[in-house]
Amino acid sequence: MKTLSVLAAALILASGMAGAQPAQPSRIPGDLIALKGGTVTIMSAAGETLEIALAEPLRVLAVSRTDFSAIKPGAYVAVTALPQADGSLLASRINIFPESMRGVGEGHRPMAALPGNTMTNATVATVAGSPGGNTMTNATVTNVADATQARHLTVNYPGGNKQVLVPPGLPIMLLEAVERSKLVPGAHLIVTATRLDGAGWIANSITVGKDGSVPPS
Repeated sequence: MKTLSVLAAALILASGMAGAQPAQPSRIPGDLIALKGGTVTIMSAAGETLEIALAEPLRVLAVSRTDFSAIKPGAYVAVTALPQADGSLLASRINIFPESMRGVGEGHRPMAALPGNTMTNATVATVAGSPGGNTMTNATVTNVADATQARHLTVNYPGGNKQVLVPPGLPIMLLEAVERSKLVPGAHLIVTATRLDGAGWIANSITVGKDGSVPPS
């Protein structure tokens, strides 16, 4: 998959073995078949029927597409981006977190799943620019179809900050914390789960599409 949601980088389950490195979670897209007790059954995008144990507490998020106007100063966001020569970031995806997830995965780091790209989980400090408005940006920008229509963010994280260029039409996703009751049969979802020793999976986070939308993978 070419796009990696911030949740996979931000949510890590410990393996439970003394001295062991934390197990890295996998993102499993699919459709919900059933939710019963502490287990969720899904039909994965690969065509497998999987029964996945649910950790407690289980984080359930609903995701829907929004637009640039939803990004406000003080919002906690995750920015997938391509670094530019001047140190700024050309965003390819922005997730807006709910307040309950403030601080999750905070910082700036390279993305192993997308070589050459970075993930920045940070607080929005400033928002500037809009189509038809006037902006001033001193930056070297590549791979933008219409840089004159781009908007700009400054995001802060402990120990640093980044200038982010947001091109027109960029996918901007709104994440909301919801109750487990939102997991209904047929729902499109992504389960963030860790492989258990021996066999099976355990999930600590499920992202479900809101109003029929499909969680971006």
